Amino acid sequence: MQKRFKTKILSSLFFVLFVFLTSCKKSPSGEENLAALLPLIIAAEAAIVCPKSSPPSDIYISTTVVSANSNISGFSDPKKAINGICGAGELAGSLDVYALDITGTGATIVLSWGGKTVKNVTGDDFIVYDNSFRISDESNTYAMDPSVVQVSIDNTNYCGFNPSYTGGSINLMSSWTRFGGLRPVYFNMTTKPFTNSDLFTKTNGTFLLGGGDGFDLENLDENDPNDIGCNAALITNIKTNGFKFIKITSAADVNNPNTGNKFPWPPGSYNGSDIDGVVARELQ
Repeated sequence: MQKRFKTKILSSLFFVLFVFLTSCKKSPSGEENLAALLPLIIAAEAAIVCPKSSPPSDIYISTTVVSANSNISGFSDPKKAINGICGAGELAGSLDVYALDITGTGATIVLSWGGKTVKNVTGDDFIVYDNSFRISDESNTYAMDPSVVQVSIDNTNYCGFNPSYTGGSINLMSSWTRFGGLRPVYFNMTTKPFTNSDLFTKTNGTFLLGGGDGFDLENLDENDPNDIGCNAALITNIKTNGFKFIKITSAADVNNPNTGNKFPWPPGSYNGSDIDGVVARELQ
């Protein structure tokens, strides 16, 4: 079903492009329209070539879907969250993703590394990959899928990073702190490979060389009101020994402690966060 849907998307994109190129006249507005089509073309190309094979053995991507309940048409295969990272760059989002619901039981996915433990090392310890992309050349605005990230040793008690939304522009990245689903993904295991070390290299301030959103276990917060059974002792345990499970939830299904309501969701999106995968820096 996923493959047929993707083929339908690609066929439609190429048809639209053909009609556009054969019917438009040279004009500033025509050039702008072509620029608007570019993200779709890039995403289509990325969908064709990735993934071609199993993830590289030196990339510590999560390998097991523990729990996934969404049913977004065309993007309901949870294996897409563990089959490799297929980023489409700054201006487009990958189509090889598992889409969460905006709210409800389908708004959450739990992944693991098949019994292995993600260790706490210096700097970011894991990266969450979504399919966000930049929508404005003149400002720091992005089409984002904000997600709340929590980790666990036993898949029962979960500790989070106490994410914060400032209440500013919903598409302005600086309005969101300690969320997943904010930054574009440059890493594509087929067309733009990186080493595991490269993926955790910072560039441009808060951006990583391969994109995505990095999380440091040192930033776990026992005062996160959305924690489940978390306390200072558990956080110390995770920092010392690592974690085995990661839970990713569409932000619109999580309470914002500053307002008492759910976190807002970017307008125009018919589904929740789109999960391309999670990569750990070090496993045991």
